[in-house]
Amino acid sequence: MANPLRETSVPLNTVYGILFAISAGHLINDTAQSVVPALFPILQDTLHLSYFQIGLMTFMLNMTSSVMQPVFGYIADKRPSPFFLPTGMLMSTAGLAGLALAQNYALLLLAVLLIGLGSALFHPEGSRVAYMAAGSRRGLSQSIYQVGGNLGQALFPLFTYYLFVPFGQRAALLFTLLTCLGMAVLFHVSKWYQLRLRQMPPAKKTGEKGKTKNFRLEKKVKAALILLVLFVFARSWYHAGISNFYQFYLIHDYGLTVKEAQVYLLVFMISGVLGTFFGGPLADRFGRKNILAFSMLGAAPFAVLLPYLPLALVIPFFAATGFIIMSSFSVAVVYAQELIPNQVGVASGLIVGLAFGMGAIGSVLLGSLADFTSIRTVMILCSFLPAVGTLALALPDDEAVKQFYAQEK
Repeated sequence: MANPLRETSVPLNTVYGILFAISAGHLINDTAQSVVPALFPILQDTLHLSYFQIGLMTFMLNMTSSVMQPVFGYIADKRPSPFFLPTGMLMSTAGLAGLALAQNYALLLLAVLLIGLGSALFHPEGSRVAYMAAGSRRGLSQSIYQVGGNLGQALFPLFTYYLFVPFGQRAALLFTLLTCLGMAVLFHVSKWYQLRLRQMPPAKKTGEKGKTKNFRLEKKVKAALILLVLFVFARSWYHAGISNFYQFYLIHDYGLTVKEAQVYLLVFMISGVLGTFFGGPLADRFGRKNILAFSMLGAAPFAVLLPYLPLALVIPFFAATGFIIMSSFSVAVVYAQELIPNQVGVASGLIVGLAFGMGAIGSVLLGSLADFTSIRTVMILCSFLPAVGTLALALPDDEAVKQFYAQEK
């Protein structure tokens, strides 16, 4: 079967300027999202939020993004929309302003909804830009793109430490200046994207629709996508448990202050950023499936031991766990794109959006469990989640994935 994206995706050379620009946009987009968990300790104190309410805010943010990402991805596959990028950033700017000024829980949820929708607009087209600018280095290009987003998410402990603890909720207004800069960067990227679309030859139409449909309904492809989805479930729930609730575990079980807890959380998040960056090039060298499996098999022993460690060992274990488990983040996106190469927007929206969505559901359930039991119980439960991700061992290897569509030609 002909692959329309392979026929029309130009240029062949990697366009690093655009990759770094879209990565910067991803950084700013996800920084806006990270303001939400960064405010959790402050909002819990000032508005007396429960763990369930904290989990529900995460649910609203991530589920909005996850549900709408595949929808916007589908729209973009049918009709690419370069200016979704700055439009999404504009919505996030409005959400940040609302988050800074909200004085009740309903307004907080509305602000979080706007940030989630802005992110949903950004991500599918951002992944498409990274794909178009990749040339032959897809793993590296996805790593450059995704590392911007993961770095934005990783910075929230610093925001809590340096901004929200000393200055409170209204410090979130400072981030609107950053998102305005992001709109300017993404407008430049959108112009490049628009130009590339004009340079593409028209897609072949004869017989293409029917062949694409058969390809998408191929049983082996569907089975691989289901396994990949389950893999993302496990990784996302674990990451949500650590990023949203481990700071409370450090505060209540180890006796740390809010500021001290952020240092430990920052180690986990920055290690995840490094894992995301190196995971793509490693997958280009050693294979996508191998890195997917390694990210869970390698992280499982560290995750199981983490709840029982003395405080002195938490940081090295956190560093190892964050690096290993997040090495699969960009790899899962590329693997999905290669499973359904004629629908890059849907593949990217499904995997990245699904990661946020499953993290959202996990946050609500874990928050409810923490209210009824304890934070320690939640951390022990989370420690077994990476073991579920060993389902990656059952995924087809890279050569088998290539044959899925090669046989249809």
